[in-house]
Amino acid sequence: MRMEAYKTMLKQGILHPQLLRVLGETGHMDHLMISDSGMPQPLGKERVDLAILPQLPRLLDVLSAVTDVLSVEKVFVAEEVKTVSPRYHSKLLKALKPTGAEIVYIPHARLKELSNGPTLRASVRTGECTSYSTVILQAGVPYGGDDLT
Repeated sequence: MRMEAYKTMLKQGILHPQLLRVLGETGHMDHLMISDSGMPQPLGKERVDLAILPQLPRLLDVLSAVTDVLSVEKVFVAEEVKTVSPRYHSKLLKALKPTGAEIVYIPHARLKELSNGPTLRASVRTGECTSYSTVILQAGVPYGGDDLT
């Protein structure tokens, strides 16, 4: 058994190497789409495809893992989610609360346009099958204020 392999193994958090790289390369104001399984994926943008089965993985689980490591200042959400998927919407708000991010509701058609915009860094496709569950995160800055030294 090779011992050097154990020296570099991650012990917790996100294990997916492509997703880790994408998050590490995401800069302030970049957009990252976390999509349901049916959302059109933008052409010419990197896609991290996590979908394996319907509802696996769930979008809220992926969102939680991502927001644990990525500073998020704004989240774009389809306004239709409030009426079409109200239980999911409630869970989404609960999941986003710890981020302190501003939530911006826009029509789903506008969300699709934003997913093809120049600020989209990548898309992360989940197995989620809930209508209007896709979100677009705008990366923030994990620090602020004056130099403390």
